[in-house]
Amino acid sequence: MDDDLFSEADSDIFSTRSATSSATSFDVSMRSGSPAPSLYSVTSSIMAASYRHEYGRGLNNYSEVYQLPADDEELDRLDKQHTMFKRIMGAYVPPMAEVMADDTPGQVKAVLDLGCGSGSWIMDVARDFPHCQAVAVDLVPMQSVDMPPNCRSEVDDINIGLQHFYGEFNVVHARLISSGIRDYPTLIDHISHCLRPGGLMELFEFDFRIYDGNHQLFSSSPGVMDAPWLPRWMSHLNMAVRQRGGSPDAANMLYSWTLQHPAFEDVVYEEYFIPTAPFMSHHEPNYHFLRYTSETLREDMQAFLRSGRPLLLGSGLSEPLVDELQSRADMELKEARTVSYVRVERVYARKRT
Repeated sequence: MDDDLFSEADSDIFSTRSATSSATSFDVSMRSGSPAPSLYSVTSSIMAASYRHEYGRGLNNYSEVYQLPADDEELDRLDKQHTMFKRIMGAYVPPMAEVMADDTPGQVKAVLDLGCGSGSWIMDVARDFPHCQAVAVDLVPMQSVDMPPNCRSEVDDINIGLQHFYGEFNVVHARLISSGIRDYPTLIDHISHCLRPGGLMELFEFDFRIYDGNHQLFSSSPGVMDAPWLPRWMSHLNMAVRQRGGSPDAANMLYSWTLQHPAFEDVVYEEYFIPTAPFMSHHEPNYHFLRYTSETLREDMQAFLRSGRPLLLGSGLSEPLVDELQSRADMELKEARTVSYVRVERVYARKRT
């Protein structure tokens, strides 16, 4: 679809509430339990050791908490998801340009992306702000052959802590990592220490739930096999994330956690309800934008049904049950007759000077 079908104003249709208060071988840092990383050259053997294969997918071999795949199929899903989020929300939060301006003598601006996934966001930053140093952290090495020269990849489990990054960054960004985070408030505290005075934190999560046409939660009683199927599948995934020690409810708490932290000011909260399938009428305002976004999210959710399979099977659900939930939820998305939404929440704030 052509870019001229979209305008910046289109993104407003998703924001329902906001609140504001005042390579075959490359170098990558890898860390075990020590507070400081070491530098290794990632060869094919080290790359292979970063993964294990379960239930037909490639998972990271570093964390027992985060159990979504890290294979090519998942990275492709995250790339397309990144493009969709840019269409909805813009490339960066409003303070980004000011914070990243090359206007501080003797200081190289630095950006940290925690749980970088495919690396789409951090590589955009490295290209758009070529004067900065961009650091991508994930449980597996970033695999792009197009990594800009001012961007580096580090392999790390951020649950261990971020002390080795304290005081080094102007921007810290984290998107959709809550399923792999044991203690999200502690992560926010670590981020506050990683930021330089006046630095910018951006957090972006979804809450592993599905909402109806009135933006109210679908209820899914445990043990009941009935439509709607996507909310039922997501409810099982929510429980599986919780069982692993992740934080599926973090999205709903980002704003209060950030407000309560003494290091942050100018806290802004946004929420977006994004349609899971193109169920809207072509007579609706912003139809073309809604159609693009809903079709993209439907494709994302169908891929997510496949991505969640290892996590669900690893949680103890039987394969026939997972197969049925996945198949019925996939068909529900294809038919696009059930009105449902995913809710994503974003918070950004500045560190006090």
